[in-house]
Amino acid sequence: MRGSRAAVALGALFAGTLVMGCAEMLVMGMLDLMAEGLAVPVPAVGVLVSANALGIAVGGPLLTFLTARLDRRTVLLAAIVTFTGLNLLPALGAGLEAFIAARVVIGAVEGLFIAAAITTATSMVPPERAGRAMAVVISGFAVSGAVGMPLGRLLGESVGWRASFLAVVVASTAVLVMALLVVPRVPAEGDVGMLAQLRLAFGPSVLAVLAVGVLLFAGVSAALTYLVPFLDGVAEVSGPWIGVCLMGYGIAAAVGSLAGGGFADIGAARALTVGAVGASASLVAMLLWGTSTAVAVLAVLCLGMCSAGITTPWQHRVEHLAGPGAILAASLPASAGNLGDAIGAFAGGRAITAGGMDAALLTAAILAAIAVVAAIASPSLRPAPSPSTRPERALESAAVR
Repeated sequence: MRGSRAAVALGALFAGTLVMGCAEMLVMGMLDLMAEGLAVPVPAVGVLVSANALGIAVGGPLLTFLTARLDRRTVLLAAIVTFTGLNLLPALGAGLEAFIAARVVIGAVEGLFIAAAITTATSMVPPERAGRAMAVVISGFAVSGAVGMPLGRLLGESVGWRASFLAVVVASTAVLVMALLVVPRVPAEGDVGMLAQLRLAFGPSVLAVLAVGVLLFAGVSAALTYLVPFLDGVAEVSGPWIGVCLMGYGIAAAVGSLAGGGFADIGAARALTVGAVGASASLVAMLLWGTSTAVAVLAVLCLGMCSAGITTPWQHRVEHLAGPGAILAASLPASAGNLGDAIGAFAGGRAITAGGMDAALLTAAILAAIAVVAAIASPSLRPAPSPSTRPERALESAAVR
């Protein structure tokens, strides 16, 4: 595909992940407004965040598996249409229960979109630029982390939380039109069956690299979930400066996500290890020297850059190890990342209950340190043999097992 056309198509895919990420952050920025409007406690509305994460973690890989034989462009368009329609529900007056159910499906189609968009992006560029193409898609979510929550707050306070979802619908409709016009057809691979996709995508090497990300994102989440209490209570950052730090974290994450693509093309396994070391060091600095405002802020920015910077090398490595099972494997890092976030948030909360913020940071640092050890060992992993290189009888035997 010619460079200019590929760039435009990549822009459309970036816009898709940006809109989906902003819609996710929109809810976080309006939790109290939604709770007041629905006359329910804030934790009840917080279930919307968990529902979305559950959809990505479980529904994303499931939908990707079920649609693995379809053209990727068709899958992308169907995901955008579903996402747009379901986000219209709260604007039309849907209650909390209906919206929670919708958020599970929204999360599932987000996971499907990510996998299909990454597969489409890498099909449009030479293999040596695959990491950078992945980074364009993935960075949409990183950028949304910097703008989505403040945008949600602004919209919620100015036009109301229900009307805010109309903005999501308008934006996703624009993405749908862009995708219709510029995203090319990407036929599914014809030589790998459904059982082979499963076997390759969930092979031991792939699962081992996925575990590295789960551990690392669990460590990051154990600290990041409670970042505001850390900044306010430990680092002595208060008032509007907390918002500035959160914005800085989002910008650092966006920079790290974009840079990670180039590092993935140079050496994904090495980039994954370096990023894990950087994130782990940032957490250790927050634990040991977090009372220094300057050190704390620098550590938070470094944490954002390093944790986002590994997403593309991690994605690249998983797809490489899956080989012909890459269509399904493309959905797994997002799923595993959400699992890590959930584990980290739970572990950090329990640690704070037991020993305060220092205990949460210690938990985060330990999880990240384990991830570093696993990342250092991961370059020795090799892709599983392709089913096409095996005799037919062996294939049939493997399918029976």
